[in-house]
Amino acid sequence: MSGLEQAAEAPAVPEGGHSAAPLGVRAAGDRALLVEYARLEDVLAHHQHLCARPLDGQREAVAAARTILLRFDAPASAAVARERLVALRVAGFSAAEARGVELDVVYDGEDLDAVAAAVSMSREALIAWHAGQEWTGAFGGFAPGFTYCTPTDAAQGLQVPRRETPRTALPAGSVALAAEFSAVYPRVSPGGWQLIGRTDAAMWDLERAATGESPALVRPGDVVRYRAVRELARLREAPRPPQGDDAAGEPPDAAEEQPGLEVLDPGLQTLVQDLGREGLSDLGVSRAGVADEAAMRQANRLVGNTADAAVLETLQGGLRLRAAETVVPAVTGADVDAVIVAADGDARAPAPRAPFALTAGETLTLAAPRRGLRGVVAVRGGLAAEEVLGSVSADTMSGLGPAPLQAGDRLAVGGSALTPVGAEEPSTLPVPDDDGAITLRVVPGPRDDWFAAEELDRLQRQVWRVSAQADRIGVRLELGDSAEDADGAASDAPRPLRRAREGELPSEGVPRGALQVPPSGLPVLFLNDHPVTGGYPVIAVVLAEDLSAAAQLAPGQHLRLRAVDGSDGPDGADASDHPDHDPTTQDTP
Repeated sequence: MSGLEQAAEAPAVPEGGHSAAPLGVRAAGDRALLVEYARLEDVLAHHQHLCARPLDGQREAVAAARTILLRFDAPASAAVARERLVALRVAGFSAAEARGVELDVVYDGEDLDAVAAAVSMSREALIAWHAGQEWTGAFGGFAPGFTYCTPTDAAQGLQVPRRETPRTALPAGSVALAAEFSAVYPRVSPGGWQLIGRTDAAMWDLERAATGESPALVRPGDVVRYRAVRELARLREAPRPPQGDDAAGEPPDAAEEQPGLEVLDPGLQTLVQDLGREGLSDLGVSRAGVADEAAMRQANRLVGNTADAAVLETLQGGLRLRAAETVVPAVTGADVDAVIVAADGDARAPAPRAPFALTAGETLTLAAPRRGLRGVVAVRGGLAAEEVLGSVSADTMSGLGPAPLQAGDRLAVGGSALTPVGAEEPSTLPVPDDDGAITLRVVPGPRDDWFAAEELDRLQRQVWRVSAQADRIGVRLELGDSAEDADGAASDAPRPLRRAREGELPSEGVPRGALQVPPSGLPVLFLNDHPVTGGYPVIAVVLAEDLSAAAQLAPGQHLRLRAVDGSDGPDGADASDHPDHDPTTQDTP
């Protein structure tokens, strides 16, 4: 099946006040679609429509320069939506339905004069152009609170070149231009945009979320006006996510009231996780959440918790906990030995993947995994934690949620237990092939047409190896020991993938499980904390059912990728169609 469905006779320009239908709809895994448009104006109109009137099963809509990534609750929902989207026509973007935001700006940026010269304007004329019109929040994605804005009247747009050498640190509140976009950096960040001014507005503030507002001051669809001022009352750093003792992982007095566990040694990394934050990608916030959902659900099932109760996710073993009161944990995920040591020194080993009692004063230690990478520890009742944006999960990229655990941290136990404890269960780890490699199923696309058909074949027959550059954001693959032909016999020597096209894509939404291919030709597999947009072509996306297996890939693990037709479910046939599409240029901050 083709990764792209072209819209039939879609008009290139709006007619009768309506936006054009999509240019095409591409599969982005088995539960997401990438919808393409000719113009940003069409993206804005369709995004406004799809947010106000979501399709059945639609979980979120992530707008970008020429695309919208739609994520769904199930493959069946995505399949039905694909048929509807191909010919979808909607009314043009309505500023009347948008929220208005005004930002005070001091126009004294380091690049103001250079930008004015580049667009053949005086300094004063450039300021008047920027402050004298309305801008529309088009899309987010670079960082929480960073929203790409474009002139509401497209005829007023300019093309501003980026800096040849990006700055390593731009101040919070920097007002900047690049291509046709204007934006404000919400916190200190690297970037290559041209600085024209500064504002003291808090572009990202979690305190707003506590009162039911969006933490992002400017959201996609908002109408923005910049107001020129001579000075600001106070230029301040945007509020940072709570960390350490103030982190969202523990209500202020919860540990003192319900002391469940004390962290003696967090190991390499131990994080509080749940099922993550949904529907916030438009604000630049990734889903995060536990990497191995199958292990989390199993652990919570074993101790009688609700499926979404907060757990600990620990990397490569080494975690040591002491019970302040009697608790009932279970350890799942990576294949690790657990040891319980009583206060008098007696030791015992609990059964794997089964609930057990840990009485007050006893310690639990997890050894390094024999197989797998991440262990999951659930406690009956769940871990009590304060939510940030609807979740207690730690996001390692944005810094949202609790900080990684440290020795001395105390963990309170909540009240999420609903059912009796369970009995020992089999491992959820993937079964390796005869040679020890793990096979993940992938759906080709949405940008497999950036590669010759032979490269998609190579992606599957070549054995890959997980590099040491692997974390919750993504896993960089390196070349394995050999490639195989269709009969499993040794074939040509492994090599990086080669693109059939030059240039880069405009920044566009990417789903969890995406296999993005940078110029090196070595794929990067995006995991839970990945950036919500990217500018490299995605050759394939791992099936949702195989993402738990992907989360357990340890450095050095060999890996195979097998293409299936996601529309037919996990057991679909091998994919072979290979569509063509026009290349575009990159657009990232």
